[in-house]
Amino acid sequence: MKNKKLGHPRGLAHRLRIRDHINTDYIISGRYKFRIRDPKDLAKYVFNDLDPEFHKKVKKGDFLIAGENFGCGSSREQAPLALKALGIKAVIAKSFARIFYRNSFNIGLMLIECNTQFIDDGDILELDEEKNIIKNVNKGLNIDIKSLPLIIKKILEDGGVVEHFRKHKGFKIES
Repeated sequence: MKNKKLGHPRGLAHRLRIRDHINTDYIISGRYKFRIRDPKDLAKYVFNDLDPEFHKKVKKGDFLIAGENFGCGSSREQAPLALKALGIKAVIAKSFARIFYRNSFNIGLMLIECNTQFIDDGDILELDEEKNIIKNVNKGLNIDIKSLPLIIKKILEDGGVVEHFRKHKGFKIES
C-alpha cells in the first residue's frame, strides 16, 4: 500500500515472537537454503520453523520488525534474498549483524535501524526517508531512523550492487 498524497511507502508491520538475535537459520533453514535455488520458491519457507504460515501473511511492501542483532549467523545471501523475494520492503531493527547488513544492501534489501519498541505486529507503518522517520500510523508516532549514506540509497534504488555496477559501470553517486 502506498500513500498517494505523500508518495511514501506504507506497509504492515510483521513482528515475530522472538525479537533479538534472529539468526539466518531462523530466516531460512539450512534444509531449504541448500536445495532451493529460486528465491521466489525459497521465500515460501521464510521463518518456517517459527511460523509456517508467515509467508502467507506478507504482502509486497510490508515491513519486518526485529530487535537487536538481526541476521546473525551464516554469511550466505539466501536469507536476505528470500526476504526480498517474499516482498519485504525493509527490515526494521535496533541493530543488524554486519555480514547480514552487507549482504542485504548487496542484493538491494533495505535495512532500517531505529528503536522498534513502539512497533507491534499489525501496525501500519509509513516510511519517510527524507525526514528520516517511520510513522506508526496506528499509534500516531514518528520514530527517528538512522540515515543511510547516499551511495547506499543509490544502490538500493538500482536494485543492489550488481545492478548498480551494470547501470553505472562502477560506483556512481549523483548529488
